[in-house]
Amino acid sequence: MKILALETSTEHGSVALLDGACIVERPVRGRPGHSETILPEVRALLKEAAVTLAELDAIAFGAGPGAFTGLRLACGAAQGLALGAGKPVVPVCTLEALAEQCEQPSIFVAADARMSEVYFAAYRRVDGRLVEQLAPACAVPAAVALPPEGDWFGFGSAFGAYGDTLIPALGGRLAGFDASPLPRASAVARLAAGRFASGLAIDAALAAPLYVRDKVAMTTAERLANGGRA
Repeated sequence: MKILALETSTEHGSVALLDGACIVERPVRGRPGHSETILPEVRALLKEAAVTLAELDAIAFGAGPGAFTGLRLACGAAQGLALGAGKPVVPVCTLEALAEQCEQPSIFVAADARMSEVYFAAYRRVDGRLVEQLAPACAVPAAVALPPEGDWFGFGSAFGAYGDTLIPALGGRLAGFDASPLPRASAVARLAAGRFASGLAIDAALAAPLYVRDKVAMTTAERLANGGRA
């Protein structure tokens, strides 16, 4: 199975190619949004792996939540490549991709959503696969809560950005945390492979970002009213 994956939900984007059990990954550098560099990196990645677009089984992308510009770019680039090559698309939640990068059995993902808010979701590993326990959502750090039962390991940039508020809000069932990880295209590719094998790929025309938070910006008064910073 050959899956090309694009992940640009943060300013540290990447592209990856899963070919059987082998994964090759390249960073996507440049201005926020990566619009000038993502396609050259895709071409370089395919050349490095000696794989053509026609040989791919599907094209995956980090669907969000994340930076609005980055999500639209990944979705648009995946759609364009897939339409041109006649391939299906596999959208993958970026919070699930983060969880895929964590070795803990119970993972509470919390990513910096900017605007003094947090994207969060929870997953458990069951028979080696991630099972969603809390659907992706967005809230101010003080309003974020763990699932009702069990201990959880925190994973994601929100623990660095809002730790002073977020960690006390989560309480004593937070068993630890790692604030360093960002979603990677390699994790998107691994998750996409399972979805493709299960028949969950979609037509490229149906691909869309997962925003979670539809409003791009709030006024200062709205941020303060929600417990955020001015």
